[in-house]
Amino acid sequence: MAEAYIVDAVRTAGGRARKGGLIDVHPADLGATILNALVDRTGIDPAAIEDVIVGCVSQAGEQSFAFGRNLVLASKLPDSVPAVTIDRQCGSSQQALHFAAQAIMSGTQDLVIAAGAESMTRVPMGSNFQLHAAAGLGDGPWPKSIQKRYGVAEFSQFHGAQAIADKYGFTREDMDAYALASHAKAAAAIDSGAFNAEIVPVLTPEGIFDTDDGVRRGGTMEAMASVKTLEEGGTITAANASQMTDGASGVLVASEAAIKRFGLTPLARIVNLTVTAGDPVIMLEEPIPATRKAFERSGLKLDDIDLFEVNEAFASIPMAWLKAIGADPARLNVHGGAIALGHPLGASGTKLMSTLVHALKARGKRYGLQTMCEGGGIANVTIVEAL
Repeated sequence: MAEAYIVDAVRTAGGRARKGGLIDVHPADLGATILNALVDRTGIDPAAIEDVIVGCVSQAGEQSFAFGRNLVLASKLPDSVPAVTIDRQCGSSQQALHFAAQAIMSGTQDLVIAAGAESMTRVPMGSNFQLHAAAGLGDGPWPKSIQKRYGVAEFSQFHGAQAIADKYGFTREDMDAYALASHAKAAAAIDSGAFNAEIVPVLTPEGIFDTDDGVRRGGTMEAMASVKTLEEGGTITAANASQMTDGASGVLVASEAAIKRFGLTPLARIVNLTVTAGDPVIMLEEPIPATRKAFERSGLKLDDIDLFEVNEAFASIPMAWLKAIGADPARLNVHGGAIALGHPLGASGTKLMSTLVHALKARGKRYGLQTMCEGGGIANVTIVEAL
């Protein structure tokens, strides 16, 4: 099987939804900024790109009507470049990377962009079905057959996050402390310039936006404790959960033949692509069995992995993953995670990959593993080798 390589990986800075630096940018323009950057930074002929695979969760409004194609049409890529939009919930752009790599590995294509874009300001989370419900159209995404099978009226990520916290015995204080550490690591990364290699500036009506604006400095446990819980009697709060964020990200994936033909320098090699699914009610625990399967299929061991990126949808998710897998906390989310840097849904997969690849390169490390909990009880795992 052919090898697939990541030639470049970039992201926008995360803008806080409804109040951050990207609220006035159309999501197609946001994603187009990423496509343009990948072309400019690699010097590749844009017409040589054979497909663009775009992750997006809330495919409605400005993110509807062949959203991936609209990224291409808003960019400098010629209209001869096709595109497609996919939804694997929070793992959408990580799955876009998997599909791109699989196209390369199969020999079907040689140059593919995997990307993601999401404006949670302009297309709020859930609006793609809530507006239908408000208009009296349909019965919603879960028919009676599913409700009967699983004994629930709906699937809730908030319920899942709380159930995981309870299952693993995490207290409110445990999760608040984890969240504070995420902000501290993110602030340190910004101050040290750790994100400079991965962030693409975005031109907005207010000027250039190039710094994650959701990171909070100087937080205290007392301030964290003042935030209300999401459920009565629960321990999950907005402060120990990911931030709603606007952003885009992407990677250029190439075959060995394309690397030679275009004189490209790869950043990393794709080592393993894994996706698994399990309980849709607790939902967010699936990264644990998915990681175990990735180790089994790749032949790598826990100690072989130098850095981990586990999406901080809620503090309880990476905490449970750490406890179950037994990984070194010092190798996890070394520049902070979604609690501090934001979680722009469909863009988070290639966002985390951009951070992971550049962190491996900067530290002179070899292997990185990324995993993402996803709606419906699914999880993707990607293992890469820095070159």
